[in-house]
Amino acid sequence: MGLAQVPCIRPWLLRRLGLNADVHNGHIKRITDIDVQSLVLELLSSNVSTTWITCPSEKKQVLGIKLPFLVMIVKNLKKYFTFEIQVIDDKNVRRRFRASNYQTATRVKPFICTMPLRLDDGWNQVQFNLSDFVRRAYGTNYVETLRITVHANCRLRRIYFADRLYSEEEVPHEFKLYVPVRKPPQEVEHPVMAVPVPAAAPPPVPPAAAPPAQPPPAGAQAEPVREAA
Repeated sequence: MGLAQVPCIRPWLLRRLGLNADVHNGHIKRITDIDVQSLVLELLSSNVSTTWITCPSEKKQVLGIKLPFLVMIVKNLKKYFTFEIQVIDDKNVRRRFRASNYQTATRVKPFICTMPLRLDDGWNQVQFNLSDFVRRAYGTNYVETLRITVHANCRLRRIYFADRLYSEEEVPHEFKLYVPVRKPPQEVEHPVMAVPVPAAAPPPVPPAAAPPAQPPPAGAQAEPVREAA
């Protein structure tokens, strides 16, 4: 799998790798985002041009990443936001691509191409085919990425490069848009077996009453009962 992460964009490496950043009228800090339950990097400012982070930190350094697909996992804060990628083509010319959510039209100039960026609410996965952009804008071939700069206002979870676009099932958890959260075990309802209750015995039937004695027919004489001596 061809994946290359921009290391200094990762929040916990912000200071350790000496990331070049600038902050005015805002902040850059790590926070825990409740939607993804993970540490992310938040860039906030009243002016997008005065608060940014860039990689690599030194101006003379370059990333040298040749993978053509850029993937950025970013949260829409419903504020102005822009980022910029600097590449070099097979004519050895450095080109810049700048995407902004406040721009409405694409403009191509000799050394910079600006384009609109549409973000949905919440977290987004922004995918850039740099090879296609270079070819369509300048008619040249993409060679490698030199630098990436992210301005306020946004929250960053991950930025990485790939040789192609991968599905969510193919990438590791740290490269996913949303990390699957383990659900607590649900209670399983066991079926309750009904125990048959024996039916109550029917009440005893009272004995039938003896039929009344029939009177002797007319003209018949009753035989006297003789007592034993």
